[in-house]
Order: sequence, then structure tokens, then C-alpha cells
Amino acid sequence: MDGPRVADALEALRASVAGIRFGLSVADVDAARRSQAELVGQVDDYLLPRLRQLDAPMLVAVGGSTGAGKSTLVNTLVGAEVSKAGWLRPTTRSPVLVCNPADVGWFDTPRILPGLSRTTGSAGEGSLQLVPHPAVPPGLALLDPPDIDSVVAENRDLAAQLLAAADLWIFVTTAARYADAVPWDLLHTAAQRSTALAVVLNRVPPEGVDEIGGHLATMLADEHLGDAALFPIPEVELSSERIPAAAIAPLRSWLDALAADAEARDAVIRSTLTGALNSVHKRVSDLAGQLDDQVATAAELREQATERYRTALRTVDEGVRSGTVLRGEVLARWQEFVGTGQFTRNLEARIGALRDRLTAFFTGRTPTADAVGHAVESNLHALIRAAADEAAEQTASLWRGHPAGRALVVRDRSSDDFGDRLEAEIRDWQGRVLELVREEGGHRRSVARLTSFGVNGAGLVLMLAVFAQTGGLSGLEVVVAGGTSAVSQKVLEAIFGDTAVRTLAARARDDLIDSVEVLLESERDRFVAAVDAVAPAAEQAATVRDALASFEAALRTYLRQPGLVS
Repeated sequence: MDGPRVADALEALRASVAGIRFGLSVADVDAARRSQAELVGQVDDYLLPRLRQLDAPMLVAVGGSTGAGKSTLVNTLVGAEVSKAGWLRPTTRSPVLVCNPADVGWFDTPRILPGLSRTTGSAGEGSLQLVPHPAVPPGLALLDPPDIDSVVAENRDLAAQLLAAADLWIFVTTAARYADAVPWDLLHTAAQRSTALAVVLNRVPPEGVDEIGGHLATMLADEHLGDAALFPIPEVELSSERIPAAAIAPLRSWLDALAADAEARDAVIRSTLTGALNSVHKRVSDLAGQLDDQVATAAELREQATERYRTALRTVDEGVRSGTVLRGEVLARWQEFVGTGQFTRNLEARIGALRDRLTAFFTGRTPTADAVGHAVESNLHALIRAAADEAAEQTASLWRGHPAGRALVVRDRSSDDFGDRLEAEIRDWQGRVLELVREEGGHRRSVARLTSFGVNGAGLVLMLAVFAQTGGLSGLEVVVAGGTSAVSQKVLEAIFGDTAVRTLAARARDDLIDSVEVLLESERDRFVAAVDAVAPAAEQAATVRDALASFEAALRTYLRQPGLVS
């Protein structure tokens, strides 16, 4: 037998489907979550139990709308009040399962409906009331679920769950409500899954039995449910809250015949089982399509954040190369020292004297030198912070305009500790610049010059050279920045030689940009982490489809067995 094989494949598929995370608010996500829950529930409640025990009693669910009379019908079929009926709504708050005493062992364990505890007394929330009664023939059990259109959402969900766990539906409606939308939604599901179905048309005016019954039969045929057994019950006075025997006789005879004929009962069970198994393909394929949408949306949101922070890095890089960091306080402090006019015009002639002056300036730790260094640090901090804040604001704005991103936005600015981390990283970079100066100054011919000038002084000159490209400056700023660049180059050449100087500024600049990139990526990762926390993994769709393919291969073999309808 291939039952165990298809059951194992179905169990693996069920695990893959249950593991799908539909956390992003894409189109139809609520429907996808419901479909996921319904499929996992039916696998647990019905498909796996029935595959593993085909000889278990047939479970007949008597479902219907509020006030349709299904509990009264169950009580009448059993000949005792086993399910509460009355005027208050909802009447059936917890499900009732009635079976022959000899069959209790099939239902008092979590073999089916494992999520419901069992009780033989009054059923509480989340429980299934078992009622053994000898009037129910062996091999058959009646299940009275809550109303399918109950005002209580939990009752509606439970009703749908219980109907999906049954081998046969007896659907109860009335002459006044047989065309209502909610019942037909469930009847469509029965048609899609080839569920064995009987329909009870209750409370039909005696003079309208043929007309109303005929109309309902036509409607059923139009919805591919023409094979459903239809039992009109005329409107009659109840006797002790039960339907008179004559009115219910056709339905009772039909059920008794099923109970007495093991082959007929087995055919109903196998028909419903096969239909439910065949429905798995489309249901899982639809979920996989929704999963693709989730993965694509997650990638879109991540890319939006990534591109904003890429732009921030380009902004910093351009600001560094263009001389933006030398604006304001840095230029003012530098101008105090070197001046502009005649100094820049006669720079080549005065470079020796200037170098002596710069040496005293930096090695003496004058207030002006400290001011230049602090101004560089402050301007660099402001440049990077502004770029990071703009990236956060733009990402948040884009996400707020996206249905899936809106719920993920926590803040539209940089993280609280970004300023401290940025300050520490700038200082670390300054330290690495000094280390670069030491490394380059370690050569014998540079030692004396570096000693006279000082590591800190040379390092600060190198930092100035990194920023003095003049592209973002104008007017007097260009003159001063140009002087800064020239002075920096000449001083560095005097210390290290012209060959080494060509790479020093580039190395220091690249190191700075690499450090900024790491900082900005950590800020971007806040947004990415918000997506990752709710989005499915990219490889999940392939995992689900692989599990579906394995299940379908096992199912094809299973359905080739004699007695099963494919």
C-alpha cells in the first residue's frame, strides 16, 4: 500500500506550508494567511488521519446557517437531545460529536481534530463534546459544528475547520435562505474539493416543495453539485422539539443505507479523501505564488533602503573630494595662519620658510593648530551625519508610501547612538592617518624630516590634503583651499618624497570612505532587519514547490490503486 508514503510526503509538505511567513502587507495577504491556516488545519484534522486509517468510522458534519435547524435535525436523527437547540444565537457554541458507543475509541483521542480537547459533559471553549448513543449505527458519527455565519468570528472559523475534517457534509438551509451568499461560499468549496454532499432544504411550505426544491436543485447543478442528494423537509410543527418521523424519513433511510453498506460508505470516504488530496496542488501553488510576492516585495524594500544609503555614501565621497569639509571654520582657521594673496602667488619661492613656520605651528601644539584639527573633525562629522539622516528620512518616506513598508517604519532619522559611533570612527580614522604617517616616515631619509615636523603635524597636513580638492568651493574659498592643497603637497613631499605623496592622500581618503560605508551600512541594516523580521526567506518558495512535487509523485502512485478515483 502507498498510503504511508503519500502520508509522509503530505506531512513534509504540511511542514513547509506551515513554515511560510506571510508577514508583509501585500495584496491579498489576509486571504493567503487564511488559506494557509485552512490547509494546515485540514491536513492535521482530516487528511493525515484518514490516510492512515481508512477503516475509521465515517464522520458526517451537519452544517448550516444560524437558525436553519441543524441541531434540531441532529436530535431528531438520534432520537434524543444530544445537541442544544433553541432561539438564542449562537445556539451551538461548541461542537458536539455523536457516535455509537462501540466507536468512541476512534474519537476520544487526538486522531482527528487534534487541536480540540475531548469532554463527555458540557463542552467549553476549544473542546469537542463526545456523546455516545446507541441510536447512531456503528461506522458512522454525526458532528454538529457551530453556525457557519455565526456572529462570533471564532465560531465561524471553527465551523469551517470541522466541515473540512468531515467525510460527508449534510448541509442544512431553509426555504427562506437557501440562496444566501455565505452558504454558497462553503458549497463552492465543497465543489472544488469534490466533498461528498447532501443538502437538507428545511421549512419548505408544503405547496412549494416541488418548486423551491427544483430551483435549489438547478442552482446546485449550475455550481457542479448536481450529484448532491437533496432532501426537502416541509414546514411542520415540531413534536417535543423534533421533526416528525414522516418528514425526515427520506434522509434517515439514506443515512441508514450508508451505515449498513460498508462498500457505499467506503466509496463516500474515498471520494472525499481523493477530492481533498487533489485540491492540495492548487492550494499550495496559490500559496507559493503569494510567497513569491512576499519575497519580491521584501527585496524591493531592502533595495530602496540600500539605494538611499548608497546615495548617502556618494554624497560623503563627493563632499570629501570637493573640499566641502574645508568650508567655514576650517577655512577661517587656516586663513588665519597662511593668509591668501601674496602667500599663494609666491608659494614656490617661500615653501622653505613656510615649512619652518608650519613645523612650529604643528609641533608647538598652538591653539590655532588645535582649532584647525577640531574644525576638520566637526565639519566631517556634520557632512556624514547629514547624509545618514537624509538617507533615513528618504527611506522612511518611501516605505510610508508602500503598503508593505508602512507598518515597518519605526523612525525617520539615524539611530540614537549613531552620533557617538560616528565620532569614535572619525577619531579612529585620524589615528590611522597618524599611523600611515609613521609608516611612511619610517624610511631612513624621512626620519629626520618627520622628527622635525612631528607625526601629529604631518598627519593633520595629510588630512587637509584629503579634503582640499576645491570642486565644491568658490571665490575666496577656492583660493584658500587651493593654497591648502598646494601647501599640504609641498610639506608632505618635503617629508616623504614626491613618489610616496601621490598615494598618501588617496589611501587616507579611501580608508575614510570605507569606514563611512561600514557606518552607513549599519544604519541601513536597521531597515533591512525590519523587513527580515517579517518577510519569508528567499529560498522558501523553492522548498515549498519541491515538497509539493514530492507529494504529487507519491499521490499519483497512491491514486493508481484499485478503488480510488483520481
